[in-house]
Amino acid sequence: MNPLSPFLETLKTHMLNTVWPALDDSYIPEQPEATYNGTPIPPSTKGLPKIVESLCPECEKTRCIPARMFEEDGKVFMEKTCPEHGYFKELYWSDAEMYLKAEKFSFGDNRGLSNPRVPYATKCPQQCGLCNMHTSHTGVGNLDLTNRCNLTCPVCFANANAAGYVYQPTLDEVRQMILNYRAERPTPGHIIQFSGGEPTIYPHFIEACKLAKDLGISWVQVASNGIAFTDPDFAFRAKEAGLDGIYLQFDGMVDAIYKKTRGESLFKKKLQAIENAGKADLYVVLVCTVVRGVNNHQVGEILKFGIEHCDTVSGVAFQPVTFTGRIAQRMREKMRYTLPDLAHDIEAQTGLAEALQDWFPIPCTSPFAKLFDALKGSGSAVNFSCHSHCGQGTYLYIDKQGGATPITRFIDLPGFLRAIDALAGRVNQSSSPTLAIVRLLANLRRFWNADKAPAGLTFSHFLNLLKELVEGRPENGARRGKGDELFMACGMHFMDSYNYEVERVKRCIIHYSAPNGLVYPFCTYNSGPVYREKVEKKFSMSMEQWKTQGAVKYTENIEKITKDVRVAERKKGEAIAGAAAPATTAGCCSSGGNGHGGGCDCGDSHGNRDGKREALVKLLPEMK
Repeated sequence: MNPLSPFLETLKTHMLNTVWPALDDSYIPEQPEATYNGTPIPPSTKGLPKIVESLCPECEKTRCIPARMFEEDGKVFMEKTCPEHGYFKELYWSDAEMYLKAEKFSFGDNRGLSNPRVPYATKCPQQCGLCNMHTSHTGVGNLDLTNRCNLTCPVCFANANAAGYVYQPTLDEVRQMILNYRAERPTPGHIIQFSGGEPTIYPHFIEACKLAKDLGISWVQVASNGIAFTDPDFAFRAKEAGLDGIYLQFDGMVDAIYKKTRGESLFKKKLQAIENAGKADLYVVLVCTVVRGVNNHQVGEILKFGIEHCDTVSGVAFQPVTFTGRIAQRMREKMRYTLPDLAHDIEAQTGLAEALQDWFPIPCTSPFAKLFDALKGSGSAVNFSCHSHCGQGTYLYIDKQGGATPITRFIDLPGFLRAIDALAGRVNQSSSPTLAIVRLLANLRRFWNADKAPAGLTFSHFLNLLKELVEGRPENGARRGKGDELFMACGMHFMDSYNYEVERVKRCIIHYSAPNGLVYPFCTYNSGPVYREKVEKKFSMSMEQWKTQGAVKYTENIEKITKDVRVAERKKGEAIAGAAAPATTAGCCSSGGNGHGGGCDCGDSHGNRDGKREALVKLLPEMK
């Protein structure tokens, strides 16, 4: 027997019993009172019923009105009355229990920016940019390279032909928009997502990827339908230039779905894009725009497909369709698909994850950011401190045999997260970070269940996988192959004017940088005030101007403008024939899906509210 064993056991017991005395539902995370510039931060309202601030869906000047959130038949609804346009009632979440559970896993707000671009705003969302009232920094920074697209998707009208103008910033403007993210303090923007339109048809796409890396962006990804990546040379050139990953529009497993959602057969092209991405060492997230009655019956198959291809696909992001313009309540009721619907459908279709047990809100990642900041003392870690109802997801451990196990089956995730959050606070007050780390390891083991962990998975290895997840790639920079990794499945709840909640906008972490020097939250850029329309019109040219002044020569098609790409003959081992500019096109509306997605549901933000509505009407008869 080791003579030190009694002492070590006593020390371990002391650490376990004294560092975190209470980590149950009564645990209260630290909540800042104000943003960096002193604007008060009211904590998120919790419980049901409650009153929140919302928008009238029909007022042209974005009228703010109070809304009541309440439970009815086990579901959460929002109701509100506009003095001019009357009463509205909207399904918010289809499972009240999941809604209330999500509220328990908010780990406090961030403090926003110390240098907001709109420093004296008093009205949200009418004074946007980011403002002094915003509590989050940029988690993922979107940058629209063009509104041109080579697809005319029924669920998306984000293209130049629909808008009637071409929006395509110059490379110098792209540089400045990236610098706008990098200038945020105390946390500079680290993650960029090129979006659109279809960003890969931007004439300087390759140069933009290199530019982002040169300016200090650590992770560069593109929201695309993947058509460009069916060309293996394009994939390799994009990777070499600095591209890290693809948010790949992926609506289903059969062409019949793509014909409904995107207007043509695309499934084989998706498979080719994934194969080429893997060869080029590009990470892929499958992004599915979910429309009830169209493709929600395939969310499980999409998830299983992603797991089967986990050597290239790192996760699946689902985006329930949002509504723009005036949509009849009957239509909204038929098509509304909420995050609990997604969780329950995946449970029913796969059996891999239970909706109530295994799904948690996105702010659950916040304790890790707090801890890293505390240990580094930098205050610059990316903190996904969004609202607890903005999105939710689960992580699955994929073993070498392809088996998938939710991490919640072998680790007490609530206790684990609360422990890390508590430790972060103590490290900030500690004179010995090293001792704090020792206490961390001693305490975190209490939440590990070795008997339920997959064979061969140890606690220390699990911590290494979490570290890789946060940093974006394996420690040695190379893939391990299929299995032995954490796989993400998540859903994003982007708002429309019918279910708009202002306190969520103030906490948004997915932003758009614009040529006017401002940065907009996702749900003000694409819905609500729809700043996208204003920005694009100001920095655009007419179709006629584009034909004569556009930077790229293209094959013109008036009805489908973006089949504008040059075709270059390529032979293995030879240089690219013809012009040295990017070859093939890709097309998807990544502006609404972007950000976390590949499909777009923001038709009005691209100047075609009526067209979007008509497209949705056409889909309705096909719904079951």
